[in-house]
Amino acid sequence: MPLRPVHEPRRDDCPWCASKRLRTRLRAPDLRLRRPGTFVVDECRDCAHAFQNPRLTPEGLELYAAEEDRPVERGRLEATARTMLRFPEPESWLDVGTGDAAFPEAARPLFAYTAFDGVDPTPRVERARAAGRLDEAHVGELTAPQVLARLRGRYDVVSMLHHLEHTRDPRGELAAALTALRPGGHLLLELPDPASAFARVLGKWWHSYDQPRHLHLIPLANIRAELEARGCEIVVTDRRAAHNPRDLAAAASLYARRTRLPRTAGSLTAPAAALDHLLAPALRRTRFSNAYRVVARRG
Repeated sequence: MPLRPVHEPRRDDCPWCASKRLRTRLRAPDLRLRRPGTFVVDECRDCAHAFQNPRLTPEGLELYAAEEDRPVERGRLEATARTMLRFPEPESWLDVGTGDAAFPEAARPLFAYTAFDGVDPTPRVERARAAGRLDEAHVGELTAPQVLARLRGRYDVVSMLHHLEHTRDPRGELAAALTALRPGGHLLLELPDPASAFARVLGKWWHSYDQPRHLHLIPLANIRAELEARGCEIVVTDRRAAHNPRDLAAAASLYARRTRLPRTAGSLTAPAAALDHLLAPALRRTRFSNAYRVVARRG
């Protein structure tokens, strides 16, 4: 039986705005898992959308997939959840791409009367429900018709935290999230910021490139325009609070893995992590902030 290709044909237009004015932004190997291959990220000169080109096929994505091996910082998850405290407490909340439901678990103490559900393509979501971190678990993609039919119009909040960059069709994911919301409900997004100066300074070592698992890097302006075109009101945009102070430590760790220097990894990452946290208050106020957060109210 012939092997299926892991890449789709290379495209000559932007998947966001269809412009043909593309440039190569990055070529990088799989630095995190050190699996074979070199991957290209192109950028649209018109809308600044960055995307993997050629894109991995679903079989390719499965081949290069990784269980999340990064430590979960509960404090950061709680801070993200606090973004929603300014709005009435929701009755129901859906976390998309929830995995082990670390975010619902961190958010639950802040929203005592909220039911937290999760959707994820892996069985991890069912294990999270069995462990009491979720009220309902849905296995599959939110965009799958059989999943979305069950969840249509059920939720006051839908969260997508560092989810869209992994998806093949970010616009379809946004449409599905809005379908799952009740009128007046809120969509909470957090994404890596392709405009971050760290992306330029660190190049392939910038952790948010994470090739080949990140398929899209979407500028804030594009997300805003898309949501407004779908009848949403943007009520929060925040680069400062979304900044995750780990760019230098992550780059040092990737470098140690790539150069096979595990014995010296600590001597590289420890001072880099200290510098990340030392600089974080200043970087949050600059273009070095590496992520952004958006809350949109469905009309």
